[in-house]
Amino acid sequence: MCYIETMNLDGETNLKIRQSLADTCHLLDTTALNNLYATIECELPNKLVYEFNGTLKEQGKPALALGPERVLLRGAMLRNTSWVFGVVIYTGHETKLLMNSTRAPLKRSTVDRITNHQVLMLFFLLILLCIISALCNELWTRQHSKKHWYIALSGHIGKNFAYNLLTFIILYNNLIPISLQVTLEVVRFVQAIFINMDVDMYHEESDTPAMARTSNLNEELGMVKYIFSDKTGTLTRNVMEFKKCSAAGKLFEAPVDLDVYDIPMIKALKEGDDNGDIIREFLILMSICHTVIPEKTQYDEVIYHASSPDERALLQGARSLGFVFDTRTPNSVEVEMLGVREKYEILNVIEFTSARKRMSVISRTPTGKIILYCKGADSVIYERLSKEGQKYKDETLQHLEEFATAGLRTLCFAMAEISQPDYEDWQKIYHSASTSMINREMKVEEAANLIEKDLILLGATAVEDRLQDKVPETISALSKAGINIWVLTGDKQETAINIGYSTKLIVQGMPLIVINESSLDAVRETVLLNLNNIDASGQYALVIDGQALRYALTPDVKSDFLQLCIACKSVICCRVSPMQKAEVVDMVSSTTKSVTLAIGDGANDVAMIQKAHVGVGISGVEGLQAACASDYSIAQFRFLLKLLFVHGAWNYSRMCKLILYSFYKNICLYVMELWFAIYSGWSGQILFERWTIGLYNVLFTAAPPLAIGLFDKVCSSDTMLRYPKLYGHRDDSFGVNIFWLWIGNALVHSILLFWLPMLSVNHDSIWPSGKDGGYLVLGNIVYTYVVVTVCLKAGLHMNFWTVITHLAIWGSILAWFVLIIVYSHVWPILPVGPVMTGMDVMIYTSVVFWCGLLFVPIVTLLPDITFLVVRRTIFKSLTEAVRESEIKKKDPSAMLIESKPSLTETARLLKGVRSVFNLRSTTSTRVNSDVELSHGFAFSQEEGGAVAQSDVIRAYNTNIPKPGGM
Repeated sequence: MCYIETMNLDGETNLKIRQSLADTCHLLDTTALNNLYATIECELPNKLVYEFNGTLKEQGKPALALGPERVLLRGAMLRNTSWVFGVVIYTGHETKLLMNSTRAPLKRSTVDRITNHQVLMLFFLLILLCIISALCNELWTRQHSKKHWYIALSGHIGKNFAYNLLTFIILYNNLIPISLQVTLEVVRFVQAIFINMDVDMYHEESDTPAMARTSNLNEELGMVKYIFSDKTGTLTRNVMEFKKCSAAGKLFEAPVDLDVYDIPMIKALKEGDDNGDIIREFLILMSICHTVIPEKTQYDEVIYHASSPDERALLQGARSLGFVFDTRTPNSVEVEMLGVREKYEILNVIEFTSARKRMSVISRTPTGKIILYCKGADSVIYERLSKEGQKYKDETLQHLEEFATAGLRTLCFAMAEISQPDYEDWQKIYHSASTSMINREMKVEEAANLIEKDLILLGATAVEDRLQDKVPETISALSKAGINIWVLTGDKQETAINIGYSTKLIVQGMPLIVINESSLDAVRETVLLNLNNIDASGQYALVIDGQALRYALTPDVKSDFLQLCIACKSVICCRVSPMQKAEVVDMVSSTTKSVTLAIGDGANDVAMIQKAHVGVGISGVEGLQAACASDYSIAQFRFLLKLLFVHGAWNYSRMCKLILYSFYKNICLYVMELWFAIYSGWSGQILFERWTIGLYNVLFTAAPPLAIGLFDKVCSSDTMLRYPKLYGHRDDSFGVNIFWLWIGNALVHSILLFWLPMLSVNHDSIWPSGKDGGYLVLGNIVYTYVVVTVCLKAGLHMNFWTVITHLAIWGSILAWFVLIIVYSHVWPILPVGPVMTGMDVMIYTSVVFWCGLLFVPIVTLLPDITFLVVRRTIFKSLTEAVRESEIKKKDPSAMLIESKPSLTETARLLKGVRSVFNLRSTTSTRVNSDVELSHGFAFSQEEGGAVAQSDVIRAYNTNIPKPGGM
């Protein structure tokens, strides 16, 4: 028999028990093992983590059944023994761990996908323009072949259509900005460096910085609508700690660095009155009512092996109070109480189940009394109290409320003294029930109810399932931003619900919908009933276990189940396998078309991290598997706020503007070749000098998009973090309409930038001398106006100006003016640009050029400026209003206040309770009142495990050394 931890498989930290067959348990050394000759037959490899069927056939003996209680899965870890003998059944990709894993997908952002589709549309438009231009060339040639006979056009009619088509394809190809890909990669790479270097996301304790493992999804961080989070190691720290207790109606804190006799609780115990006796019984119950196995190390330190982390925490709390449990035999336990060792005979252990919500131990004390010690949820303990045992009922209930408010996990303690005759009569009933072949569980529960009555209340304990720093605040902020948070965990239902309360994912009074049916028809009926009766305006929490989820994800139920989930404010899926996590993420991603983010820290989270649009790994206790498979890794859940609200929102805004601006600037210049073709007889003659065409994207308009992509900000980081609502409010959501609006804007600008200069040179000469400079002078004038207009357009859409921004815009304009001077004097020193010789003198000496430089860009941008002024004055968005307040150094809180209905605290509680019972009355879902109105109860012991807890403790004797195995 051994304990295993399956954290890498299902995320659970509580230990599970595995036991060998009775026929092979005696094989404790290699010699005996060598004499074993047997054959194992088992089912084909599958991904069902909690199921296994097989047989062991030993020569000359009947076949023995093998179930999941006999199997150690790959990924499980031994926790209380140093060795086991076993036979390998599945290896490599046939193991359940690898069958629950998925291939790392190639992820692309939503913005990328939209852009690619529009590029394709733009390509078809380009081909259409080329065909039209080639046809126009044919028509022009036919019409002018006789008039312009000296060009010898008549011999080319109808022969050069393909050649002309290719010419126009080459001429117009720059309408699609190839340079955009280079710019995007550079910007994304630097954005990833910004994330890596963010000191606010550096965890000093573990020396772990944030890390962007991909740069393709930077803007996707600003579009997240659903977050799927693991529980263990992501929201919690994997640490249970005894914090407080209520004994004899008095509240006691967990001792910290005090001598045991100076602890207030021990002082109260030593007073010797009735309260002292109650406190003593309370501490005895803490020490013996459990199924923990103690193990002494070579340094005489006692280590507790527990299937429930709560039990371990309670025993550690008892040890800090001077009650040390250190010995277990099959029939007894020994506790050292303030230096005095006492031995308690364990007569019966009545195990914990979700239905019972309690566990009991019947023991014989050193004085010969038979005492029943019981611990469980407050609701089940209180209803079993005797009239005499309710002395501290009100005080304990008040303390339970305090524990619940603090998000602590609580258990109530009670006891009852049993006479020898009563015990003997009950033992016969219990033995008969536990050996029954029909309805055994029900009969055992009925027998337990006969003895677990007339209890005396001793008090209550509060254990903290320690959360990561600022988890409740982070979840609250994410919810305010309009992000839906789902918790997908391998832990059991009670633990998951408790974490929901402590993280504020579920608040007191919120109605719970619990789905844990075990058949397809039952799950379908439950989902449909809840879906039909749920109030769309209400706030519900949905809890579903892995077995029910298996049926809920079937094709005929999935659609209704998803609608129910979307109607709920919070969703918690418990007891789910890694593959089920991925299936839930895929269901939401594919159906809602919203951007999803999955966050986890263990190997069991890798599948959902890879399936989500964005995967975030936490470098936590469970290892680095999730971090290595993720797109972004952080050290703490709270760093998600900075990653999404600041880097995500900034990068989304930046990338959208960068992409739109890149298409705008290319179309603004290169479509002018189409307008010029009207005057060049559709011959394919270019308006601009060849090298200047190539330098447009490389030199003169390269810096503004980089400045937009790297330094533009919606609001400051402090403002983005302080007001989560800003995350969901985007000035211009990137989409098809916005894309083509910018394309239309670019076409209008290109028309103005071409025909306004064209009108200015309508009389051919632009100098007082009357000389003519040729078409290239017009081309360079137009080019100048385009560079100035395009750079100013970038500044018009920037929200945040820095020194680098100024250099990018004004420096790009200045670079063109300098290049004209330099390029005009290159030839014949270098054999390039002979047509540019003297161009600086021709342009800079023209009054028409300088007047146009002031007039044309302003006229072109005037509609844009007017539109932006009107929108930001009359139709101001929330983000723009906050940014304006930030510039004016005013507090923007007033415009972000949400109106809420005024309810007194009593009315609020009554409203919540009424909604709970209304929901229960209209549906057949099992929703227990003690779940909805609980005080943080959770008891994470393995339920219905492979080996019963009572069998485990009966098999252990810590006084006997373990076998060596050799």
